[in-house]
Amino acid sequence: MGTLGEETVSAVVVGDVMLDSWLHGSAKRLAQEAPVPVMSLEAVEDAPGGAGNTAANLAALGARVRLVGVVGDDACGDQLVQALRLLGVETDLQAVPGRRTAHKRRLVTSGQLTARYDEEDLDVIPPEAERALLARVSAAVTGADVVVACDYGGGVFTPAVRRALAGLPLLVVDAHAVAPWVECAPAAVLPNYAEVVGLLGEVDAAADRPAYLMARSAQILAATGAGIVVTTLDGEGTLLHRAGCPPYRTYARPAPQHMATGAGDTYTAAFSLWLAAGATPEEAAEAGQAAAGVVVRRSGTSICTRYELLRALRRQEGTVQAAERLAQLLDEHRRRGERIVFTNGCFDVLHRGHVSYLEQAGQLGDVLVVAVNSDASVTRLKGPGRPLNPCEDRMSVLAALNDVDYVTEFDEDTPERLLRLIRPEIYVKGGDYTPEMLPEAPLVRSLGGEVLVLDYLPDRSTTAIIGRMRSVPGAPDGATPVPPDGIRPVPPDGVRPVPPARP
Repeated sequence: MGTLGEETVSAVVVGDVMLDSWLHGSAKRLAQEAPVPVMSLEAVEDAPGGAGNTAANLAALGARVRLVGVVGDDACGDQLVQALRLLGVETDLQAVPGRRTAHKRRLVTSGQLTARYDEEDLDVIPPEAERALLARVSAAVTGADVVVACDYGGGVFTPAVRRALAGLPLLVVDAHAVAPWVECAPAAVLPNYAEVVGLLGEVDAAADRPAYLMARSAQILAATGAGIVVTTLDGEGTLLHRAGCPPYRTYARPAPQHMATGAGDTYTAAFSLWLAAGATPEEAAEAGQAAAGVVVRRSGTSICTRYELLRALRRQEGTVQAAERLAQLLDEHRRRGERIVFTNGCFDVLHRGHVSYLEQAGQLGDVLVVAVNSDASVTRLKGPGRPLNPCEDRMSVLAALNDVDYVTEFDEDTPERLLRLIRPEIYVKGGDYTPEMLPEAPLVRSLGGEVLVLDYLPDRSTTAIIGRMRSVPGAPDGATPVPPDGIRPVPPDGVRPVPPARP
């Protein structure tokens, strides 16, 4: 899976900006004037929407972003500019006197979207505003790695503004109406299903939307004039079309419709950024889908960070990996400057102590690898009757933890072979150890890594838990409980405090 390189991508977003406001409250009675709920306003969340949301997502994903568009000469426009700057977006917005900044307010009552009302001017911008905007666009796109046009019918994209974007090396268009962009020959366009049906001049009667689009792939490419067309299918994912290749499908995790607000902007941002970074179109489509999958799990207009997207892509590739393949994947992470954290253990009965120290370990770097002793290795180390759970089950449980990025198996009594293969920047153990007690410590240091011991939760060990279980009357082996495995406090020497969690 291709991902971002180390160099920062320069992105320019041109288009219709707006402010999204989410008004949250509860309703416990009906109004006297009419049978409608009376909402008690409890909180308001404001966020950039439209092209502003695309720009905010690009910035969160690690791009250097400049946003070009128009706003009204009003307080809403000032609020939008301030919000964008706080999110790391360089704003280049033309204020148009007498024009309202687009503002979309959504009422959410007890978690349910109950109403939306919009304030916006959709008329084409006046000639003097167009001239000023053209000057801003011309200056902004020079030297940009990717230009994203967000055309939602807000009056920004006059024929002259579209012509100013024609011929750019990498122009990605997200438009409600694709037809006006044909002459620009964009690198990629991202229409939704209904927009494609309208573009083809057909009536939607398809029971199977993906099959409908696959059968018309060549027509879609010809009708848009684009090198790549991504047709979005909401909860059904996307289909990517490009000449000479069969359509490529991505799959989405279904989410309530009101949770999907802005997910298309997030998809566009990740897709565009991955293309600009040199990924294949198929890899860019997977990145877009993964990023959209992050934000549809949240309420409101949200953004996906670079860290969240890379983690989501790792989940797609698979958390459980063979050692040799894992080493290849980690080389790619290391080329991006990411720090590898490594830990190992039996994890026979996953308990609170394990979860606590894995959470701490995940905070020490960018990628957490957990190596698990094989069944034969556990038996040699712990004796007959262990493990209680087979290695496949133990790895699956670990892979489900949010802080764990990769899980692999090793059959030896020590993880030295894996340490030589993976070469972690940080080697972590949790429990009643000091770095000097770990036989692997000299090897880790010789490979340029650091050895850390994390906090231990008293009376939280697998052996102690099994001992308590077996001591219960009637439990198997109740007459011969397993003794605790030597719980004792960690001496302060050599133990470094754990830094705070990453934002």
